[in-house]
Amino acid sequence: MSATMLLRDIMTTAVVTVAPDATLAAIREIFDKARFHHVIVLDDDQVVGIVSDRDMFKSLSPFLRTAAEQSRDRATLHRRVHQIMTRHVVTASPEADVRAAARLMVRHSIRALPILGADGALEGIVSWKDIMRLIVEDDEPAANSASAA
Repeated sequence: MSATMLLRDIMTTAVVTVAPDATLAAIREIFDKARFHHVIVLDDDQVVGIVSDRDMFKSLSPFLRTAAEQSRDRATLHRRVHQIMTRHVVTASPEADVRAAARLMVRHSIRALPILGADGALEGIVSWKDIMRLIVEDDEPAANSASAA
């Protein structure tokens, strides 16, 4: 990565949010239709949790959408987001350095960082893929010149 790059330069501002009482069926539909892997849980416009597609899949019955599906399997779709969300959300500022954010993600073993403004309002999200994309794009000129040699 060249020069200091800030999270505001790479964050996604189109963030999918849900309420704590949303059902797993609702977030499954979001994950099925969108290319997002995380939804932010907001209560009164404050970040109170985060749910990844992995969290959701671990909470749903593995028999859903199979021939073995039963009513108890479908019942897992009625669980609420607040029952499975990560409550202690690690966040960052849009002014934070990308390298510092990457270290934070590694230290906490997380795959996404909600980005909060000075007022605590959700402004965006940065995922590990955003950081990897930045590294790969930054390396492309070097890779192209190395392959031409």
